[in-house]
Amino acid sequence: MTEPPPAPRPSELPWVLEAILFVAEEPQSFAALAQATGAGEGSVRKALKQLAADYEARGLRVMDDGRRVQLVTHDGYAAYIDQFLGQAPGQRLSRAALEVLTIIAYRQPCSRGEVEAIRGVNSDKLVTTLEARGLLEEAGTADTPGRAKLYRTTMKFLEYFGIASPAELPPLPVEPGLETVDAF
Repeated sequence: MTEPPPAPRPSELPWVLEAILFVAEEPQSFAALAQATGAGEGSVRKALKQLAADYEARGLRVMDDGRRVQLVTHDGYAAYIDQFLGQAPGQRLSRAALEVLTIIAYRQPCSRGEVEAIRGVNSDKLVTTLEARGLLEEAGTADTPGRAKLYRTTMKFLEYFGIASPAELPPLPVEPGLETVDAF
C-alpha cells in the first residue's frame, strides 16, 4: 500500500483541488476533497473560493450547492459548447414546471404536498418529471405523519439556471403590505 501524498501548501491547494475536480465524474463533498488533499474542510472551502474568483473571467466556474462542489463550464458559453458537441439547445421547461422548481428552490427541502398547497393543483407528474430530468432529488422524509418525501434542487438545477449555489437565487419579491416573505 502506498503512502498518501503530503498535504499541499496553502498556495498550491486551489490548483490541487482544480485537478481533482477536473477528473471527478460527479460533484464531490467538501469532506471527500479534504480527505483527498489532507487539508482541513475550512482550508478546502477557502481554496475553492479563491479558485472560483480566479475563474470569474474565464470559461470555467466552481459550482457549489452547499453540500457538494463541481467544476463546470461557464453558462455564457453554452451555445458554443452545444455547437461543438452537435447538440440542439435543451428542451425548455413549462411554466408549471418552473413554478414547481421555484417553490422547491426557495423552500427546500420541500414535500410535494407543500408544493401543491402553494400551487393549488396536483403536482405529482411535474415532480416526477423534474426528478427524472435530474433537476430535483429526494432529500429525505418529513418528520410528520405519513413521512412524505422531501425534495431539493440538484447540481444540474444550478447548471441549468447558470448559478453557482442556491445563495445566488434572486430575492423573492415582497407584496405591498407584507414586511417579509417566508422563503425558507
